[in-house]
Amino acid sequence: MTVKLQDWRPQLPLWWATSLIVLGVCFFCSYWTTFAAIAHEWRTNSVYSHGYLVPLFALVLLGFRRQKLHGLTPAPNWVAGCVFLLVGAGLRLAGAYYYVPWFDFMSILPCLAGSCLLLAGVPYLAWSWPAIAFLTFMLPLPHRLETGLRQPLQRLATQGSTYVLQTLGCPAFAEGNIIVLRDRSLGVAEACSGLSMLLVFFALATAVALIVRRPWWEKGLIVLSAVPIAVIANVGRISATGLLYQMGRSQEAELVFHDLAGWLMMPAGLAMISVELKVFERLTVMPEPRQPLPIVLTRPVRPPAYGSRTKARKRRHPQRG
Repeated sequence: MTVKLQDWRPQLPLWWATSLIVLGVCFFCSYWTTFAAIAHEWRTNSVYSHGYLVPLFALVLLGFRRQKLHGLTPAPNWVAGCVFLLVGAGLRLAGAYYYVPWFDFMSILPCLAGSCLLLAGVPYLAWSWPAIAFLTFMLPLPHRLETGLRQPLQRLATQGSTYVLQTLGCPAFAEGNIIVLRDRSLGVAEACSGLSMLLVFFALATAVALIVRRPWWEKGLIVLSAVPIAVIANVGRISATGLLYQMGRSQEAELVFHDLAGWLMMPAGLAMISVELKVFERLTVMPEPRQPLPIVLTRPVRPPAYGSRTKARKRRHPQRG
């Protein structure tokens, strides 16, 4: 049986559409400077260059969950909506008072949730909350947190790449964040720490976990696997660059290190996540949804009387009578 579009599309009244337009215009006018600051980070900081794709996937995620809209009608919840909006306003005020832009960025999420509650109520928030939460990946991290993550990732990438090169027979040793090869040095700068890959693979793993139908603990493992996948991808990139330098192919090494790395690591990360899903499918079995048992109405069978049993026995065995 095919499900037509009108089967799940809710019948929305005119006042709802008007309120949506008015609230949307007010929201974008209020957050215009914030959106401009976020877009500036996407454009100038390579760590957050994936931010353009996050809102698009959030819309795709809403499309995947459209079946949950079947039978829902808008039921605005003014109390809960105003609470979420006050939380968002408090974050904006705190960001402006303490000069912390991240508070201003994060205030977008509670304001979106509050707007959803004001327009449609709790059922619609239950439908849209994964897409709203996924928008976290488009927001730049606080500067202190970003700096704190770069240094350990940088050391890990240097030590791991040096070990891989030594295992492959290349003379290499690490001096701080520099890999010394036979005739040149390969510096693992902060931009090569792998933080960008970590954020991208976290977004990819979370997107896969929100789409697939697996138990919650498997989804949690898929999200946590973004850390080793990002480290393996970055170590593989640096090791491949060191091998090319060792072979005397400097132009190819520069191409891999700066240009092809971002394009090749994304498919590699998706392939690793696909392998992880295949392993989970082999190790665990998804329980099938229980189907209701069919109800069959039958007439009650009455036991024969004692006299009828005797007559039937005599008919089958007349010599015993």
